Formats: sequence, C-alpha cells, structure tokens
Amino acid sequence: MSVAFVTGGSRGIGAETVKLLSQEGWTVAFCYYSDDAAAEQVAQMTGALKIKADVADEVAIDSAIKQAQSQLGDVDLLVNNAALSFAGLFTDISSENWQRMLNVNVNGVLNATKSVLPQMINNKRGKIINISSVWGQLGASCEVHYSTTKAAIIGFTKALAKEVGPSGITVNCIAPGVIATDMNNRLTKEDLTALADETPLCRIGSVTDVAQAVVYLASSGADFITGQVLGVDGGFGV
Repeated sequence: MSVAFVTGGSRGIGAETVKLLSQEGWTVAFCYYSDDAAAEQVAQMTGALKIKADVADEVAIDSAIKQAQSQLGDVDLLVNNAALSFAGLFTDISSENWQRMLNVNVNGVLNATKSVLPQMINNKRGKIINISSVWGQLGASCEVHYSTTKAAIIGFTKALAKEVGPSGITVNCIAPGVIATDMNNRLTKEDLTALADETPLCRIGSVTDVAQAVVYLASSGADFITGQVLGVDGGFGV
C-alpha cells in the first residue's frame, strides 16, 4: 500500500488532505506544529500517524519523516502544505516575522523534500505536491512576505521537476485561491463577499476543493504531469 506524508496536517487543507488520501487507500502520516487536540482528532478520524514537528527545523522534520518510514514504509507521496500567513504593510513587517515566514513556508518545503528525496530516487518513483497560493502568482497587497514565499514555491516546483524527472519522480504545485480556512478567519464578512464577487465562480473555495486536487495529482491518472501549477481558485487568477 502507498504511503503519504502531509505537512501541516492537523487543520484546514492539510487535515482534509489526510482525510481524503486515507479514504483513497493511502497509508498516511502527517506532522503538525502545536495543536495536539486537532491532530489527535484527525488521527482518530483517519487512522493516520500523527507526529509533532516544526517543518522549519531541519532535524525535527527529518526525524518525523524517518519515523513515518520506519513505521509505515517508504514515503511515495509528500504533500508540502504547512504554512504561515501574516497580514500587514510591507513597511511594518518585522525582521523576525519575515524570517519566520521564510523558514516555515520555504525552508519547510526544502527540509521535507530533502528528507524524502534520497529514498524516492533510490526507488525510482515518488510524487511531491507543493501547496502555493494564487497570491504567489498575482501578489497581494499587505501580504508581500506571504506572496514572496508562495512565489518561491512555484519556482522550486518547476526547477525540481526537471531535476528529478529522470528518476521517475513528479513534482507539482497547487495554487489555491481564497479558501475558507482558519488562515482567512481574519477577513471580515464584507471582505469575503468582495473576494467571492471577484471570483468567476462567485464563491469562496473549500478545503475539499483543494484536497481533491491533491488526490488527483497523487493518482496514477496524473503520472505524466510534472512541473505544473494547478490553480484551484474558481477562476480568480485568470
């Protein structure tokens, strides 16, 4: 049975991804940063292996992935989902917030990917799916640091796909639009209504919309797809 590892799997898109992959027959492990109660709920609901680890900590995430490999088997699918978001004017961004966002949103992807790649290369198979954002494609006012990190993930995806393709590994990216998650709870009802009005499909996306795209890219039906950015945004980025 195929093994998947999902970062940031205790809430939102990550939790829904763990749920849907489990339903599709994947054996799933996920890491999470701090919410023990939410992680336990996901684990009980899905049977997935939960591991507490900060993706920004290279040693911690490597240890988490090795634990998953030891208990479940070689990781065939990595979903790099863990991310932070802070809103604020560029001139007000502190060096600490800038660095923390880079460490989680970019270095976290680097750390997890470096950990699984040697085994994937040795097995001549594997899939890596990175979660970016429509703001990584378009940019967002008052989210310069977030937009920067999500744009970096797109470049990372395209370059790595070319490098590891000869080893039978696919690397793809999903760019969600405005999704109903905890990350967007700071938005007012008026803000969400305005964003829905700007979306051609006239609604805010759901975590299931994004998780279903992950399941597709993880399936054999997407075996000849690599280096791509799949927009799950209701047409917002068109």
